[in-house]
Amino acid sequence: MDSSPSSFDYLILIFLRPLLAVSFVVSLILLGWVLAWKLVLVHVPLVQEICKSLKKKPPKAKPPTGRLSRYYSNKGSNLASSW
Repeated sequence: MDSSPSSFDYLILIFLRPLLAVSFVVSLILLGWVLAWKLVLVHVPLVQEICKSLKKKPPKAKPPTGRLSRYYSNKGSNLASSW
């Protein structure tokens, strides 16, 4: 039997293997970028400033829970109504 490589073997060696190697490296880089973005870069203020769509949501006001907060909220509404 002849052990010389066929034209199909040359095709795989010249085109397919480098293409698969480059796609593997690019996929690893993209996976690393996505992980870094989700875990770290979203919380960096400079990145948030560059990407305006990542603005933090405004904090919610705490609901009045104790006696004093209810007292002062009622006092404020009574003052506003007396003007």
